[in-house]
Amino acid sequence: MKNNGFSLIELMIAVAIVGILAAIAIPSYSSYVRRANRTDATRTLTLDAQALERCYSQTFAYTGCAGAPAGTANSSQGNYSVVIAVSASPANYTITATPITATQLGDTACASFTLNSAGTQGALNSGNGANTKTCWGST
Repeated sequence: MKNNGFSLIELMIAVAIVGILAAIAIPSYSSYVRRANRTDATRTLTLDAQALERCYSQTFAYTGCAGAPAGTANSSQGNYSVVIAVSASPANYTITATPITATQLGDTACASFTLNSAGTQGALNSGNGANTKTCWGST
């Protein structure tokens, strides 16, 4: 009589191999997704800054133009809350993005992004340490 199928030991070895592969792949994939989603923040900050600069070129102020962003809104993909703070005297602005989705809240390397009217990019990690090059994609 010929036995067909798998023994319990063979099945357990296959399960162990799949478990090891999952233990390696899932954290790596999650890290990749966090890094990829950072572009949502940088893109939104850059587009908002461009709109504010267009407004300034027309009115010499960062407010009062149709289409000029103001206040608080979500980023285009909804991963970040974006706050635009405009000062009238002297005329300048600071745009800040902080994560709001569960995936990005786990991104301890890039806990917040900033961009100001001088074009200065900034980013802080979860310990409030500067991490601009990593978060804005310079490295």
